[in-house]
Amino acid sequence: MDIGVSLVEGYLRLCGYLTLSEFGIQGRAPDGSFESITDVDVMGLRLPGEIYAAVPGGTDARLLLIEDPVLQLQPGVVDVIIGEVKQGEAQFNPGLRRREVLETLLQRVEWLYGEPLDAVVEGLTTHYLRMSPSRGGGQIRTRLVAFGRSPRCDLHTISHAHIVEAMIGFLSGLGDALHPVQFHEAAPAMLSLLAKDGFRLVAPEAERSGASGGDEGPRPGGVDRVGDPPVALEGGAGDQAVGHP
Repeated sequence: MDIGVSLVEGYLRLCGYLTLSEFGIQGRAPDGSFESITDVDVMGLRLPGEIYAAVPGGTDARLLLIEDPVLQLQPGVVDVIIGEVKQGEAQFNPGLRRREVLETLLQRVEWLYGEPLDAVVEGLTTHYLRMSPSRGGGQIRTRLVAFGRSPRCDLHTISHAHIVEAMIGFLSGLGDALHPVQFHEAAPAMLSLLAKDGFRLVAPEAERSGASGGDEGPRPGGVDRVGDPPVALEGGAGDQAVGHP
């Protein structure tokens, strides 16, 4: 599995989504044979309600609540995400918005909708978003989301940087409720290992100085274990290895 897809899928699952990943879409070729149209990187379905890291009980129940405001979840609204995952800039491939791709994918959850899929697909191809009535009452929000490198997060864009920060926060917080969890996908497994070993993220110097108007230029980011010097994620021109000084 692509490492970016692994990261995004782990994040969505932690936040309560049921997921499909790297889903192949096939169609007819001009000669009548079948061909691969595209692979949909990730699809997430989240039902309304709160998600906890462990069975809640007692006065600390709210401390176990897993929530991320960036997802902009709404009470009583089912959230369906069709995601494009990039290791570079967060953007959509044209193939994701093809009608046959969206129709084929949404057939997996068609029963939930209280309107024809044609209306949902039309909303996605035109506005990247469709609010639909749900068959059981309430609403379904279906949206296209690009995951990757981005200076902002909004309804249709979520950056990898935010996902990493959010997951480290979940894994190192929540009263250590996620400490015994064994992750099998590469990206969440690595983040879990770093959190268990006491590492925390260190923002690049450029980000810190930029907030105060500094002009020192970009510096490497890194990880920092409590009580130890920072470990750079990339070395200078004369460095032979990356590690503790």
